[in-house]
Amino acid sequence: MRIGSFLLPKNEVAFITSSASMREAMEQLELHHYSAIPIIDSEGKYIGTLSEGDLLWKLKNTPELSFDNMDQVPVVDIKKRIYNECVSIHAHMEDMLALAADQNFVPVVDDDRVFLGIIRRKDIIEYYTRNITD
Repeated sequence: MRIGSFLLPKNEVAFITSSASMREAMEQLELHHYSAIPIIDSEGKYIGTLSEGDLLWKLKNTPELSFDNMDQVPVVDIKKRIYNECVSIHAHMEDMLALAADQNFVPVVDDDRVFLGIIRRKDIIEYYTRNITD
């Protein structure tokens, strides 16, 4: 089965742009109750995922950094400890299981790597649960 029917489209997903600051990223994570958020470049392409842990490690390892000056740190300058793999919109659900084991969500892109949305781990697990019990 193709993944398109499981896609939570971009217009329903919080994301940040590569020009966002660390403060903006924290605000988006807090606002949406996310533990990680996709990063999109100026052309709309998926470039990675920023996690709460990435923000905490940056704060811990940068002595001069505080909540007051986080707006001066671009998210592209924050080391990402884990790279969340993305998948093509043409992928099948069978391709998703391994990714869902390590990621809360799987970013979905088109043939040009433009971000289309995400598939949540919850939806992948529900799909497999339904198919195993049927």
